[in-house]
Amino acid sequence: MYRINKLDMKIGKYEFISKEQADSKIESLGTVTDDEGNTYPSHNHSVVALGHIVLTPGVYDSEGNETQAPVLSEKYHVDVCWDLDDTIDAEGNVVPCDHPFGWKSYAVFPSDNGVHSFYGLDFINHTFE
Repeated sequence: MYRINKLDMKIGKYEFISKEQADSKIESLGTVTDDEGNTYPSHNHSVVALGHIVLTPGVYDSEGNETQAPVLSEKYHVDVCWDLDDTIDAEGNVVPCDHPFGWKSYAVFPSDNGVHSFYGLDFINHTFE
């Protein structure tokens, strides 16, 4: 397969069982450690850990006291703006990029941008096909 450059970014939204599971998937994308022991991503993807997002906002009185607690998702949410390219197979057909290995099963597809967006990009227009 040959790689072709693609200007169109792909955005993925994911739900994990826990922060630890999400951190493991993020770390699997690749890291490097410097001489001082600091760890950094070795990839060009933009990863945003959203955590347990608010599903239903809390209710507060005029003095700011909580009268009804917000409802949080039990899942741990992560958004990724992927730096991926389409490829061309041996027959010359374009093979669209897809979620990296092991990520697709955690993907969710909200009907809008959800609680977060990248660079003002619309999720619906930039998600995987």
